[in-house]
Amino acid sequence: MASIDECRQALHELAVKLSANADDVRERVNLDRTLACRITDLGAAFHGRLTDGRLVDIADGDDPKAKIAMSIGSDDLLALVRGELDAGKALANRRLSISANPFDLLKLRKLL
Repeated sequence: MASIDECRQALHELAVKLSANADDVRERVNLDRTLACRITDLGAAFHGRLTDGRLVDIADGDDPKAKIAMSIGSDDLLALVRGELDAGKALANRRLSISANPFDLLKLRKLL
């Protein structure tokens, strides 16, 4: 099981990766939504904002009003960010769950 600090670092790494592709994604994905990332095995959560193809304002704690809520185990989060776990397969195997409106889910697919 990964630590809370490792999960926090993984989210910051994800933010860097998204920022690197933001210019390309911005034209295809118009998304400005709050995001909650709930780490199921640690009982911890983080929140931030997806905007212009970037993940910004990452902070500790849950955002119960987040428009997009992601639930994942700590080890799976690290594997997902490292590219060792495919998001589609993780969703299919219920290792990752995402709650969002259907239009946002379609846009998220373009980010992943």
